[in-house]
Amino acid sequence: MTNEATGSSPVMLELGEDYPEIREAIRRICADFPGSYWRDLDAREAYPTEFVQTLTKAGYLSVLIPAEYGGSGLPLRAASAILEEIHAAGCNAGACHAQMYIMGTLLRHGSVEQKSSYLPKIATGELRLQAFGVTEPTTGSDTTSLKTRAVRDGDDYIVDGQKVWTSRAFHSDLMLLLARTTPQDQVRKKTEGLSVFLVDMREARGNGLEIRPLKAMINHNTTEVFFDRLRVPARNLIGEEGKGFRYILDGMNAERILIASETLGDGRWFVNTAKAYACERVVFGRPIGQNQGVQFPIARAYAELQGAEMVLRRACALFESGRPCGEDANIAKLLSSEAAWHAAEACLQTHGGFGFAREYDVERKWRETRLMQIAPISTNLILAYVAEHVLGMPRSY
Repeated sequence: MTNEATGSSPVMLELGEDYPEIREAIRRICADFPGSYWRDLDAREAYPTEFVQTLTKAGYLSVLIPAEYGGSGLPLRAASAILEEIHAAGCNAGACHAQMYIMGTLLRHGSVEQKSSYLPKIATGELRLQAFGVTEPTTGSDTTSLKTRAVRDGDDYIVDGQKVWTSRAFHSDLMLLLARTTPQDQVRKKTEGLSVFLVDMREARGNGLEIRPLKAMINHNTTEVFFDRLRVPARNLIGEEGKGFRYILDGMNAERILIASETLGDGRWFVNTAKAYACERVVFGRPIGQNQGVQFPIARAYAELQGAEMVLRRACALFESGRPCGEDANIAKLLSSEAAWHAAEACLQTHGGFGFAREYDVERKWRETRLMQIAPISTNLILAYVAEHVLGMPRSY
């Protein structure tokens, strides 16, 4: 059936709980990794190796890899449901979610040889593709002005530069790296001259690649990465030289959607946790949840999460149908991050002093959720995108 006004097929949104079998399986897995597991990791600033291995063995980190390469070949919405449930259960997918959204660049633009060589091993967990080298300390979100250079030298590229906020670099075998192969003053557009490489960090560490831990407010296993005349084989160039920025952009909508899914899950955890505590906690002879001052913030956060979920589902449907989804992907990220933060605030306030006690997990999730309004794209940059590309207002930067 087509839409007579546009001549295009309608986009269908499934209501209710989709992928119920996958969601239930994720809940069972997460039940084996309670708050005490995450609190221990937080205290030691350690990587959730057991959690990641369990998800990998169960096949949930390879759902987007085509079946011919050992994955499930499921749509983005399936990955969205997985990440949502992980976070709704009180766990955190930050240690492994990058594999899902990095995958798109390799899937869409990698050569047959690259996909055949790497994807089956990534699907089984023999290799981890978790590190994404894009952000730099002096350029931040101004990606086209990055300074890391890759210069062709025979059968190799020589890479020099620095990346920051490169999470999971110590726990990844492969890194997707964006570097400038043509100086910015030699290209027509600043988006040209950037290239994407698949760096084998097992070979690179100690041979031109140095990784340093970066202490942060949350246990995100993030690092700084330094390149000093690192040789990367030319066969590891993904796609064409100079077109890397477009390749990276191709995966940005998927990234927005998947991060929004995690944030939606966080919001669900906060609402459910706050609701349960408000019904159980008795002060002045009555449950505190009987007081409208406690009820209303929780109810409002729930309403905001419901609205964010509908935009998120529409973004998934548009993405899967191959239609433009930038508006919905960005707005879903904005709405879900703000709704989850309001839920976090309501949950912390509901718990009062106990919200600061680590055994309740509220303060840990509160810290983790605050990140989502900054990374992987800040709220202000989303608003700038909507203003320019959706509303047609003058470019602000």
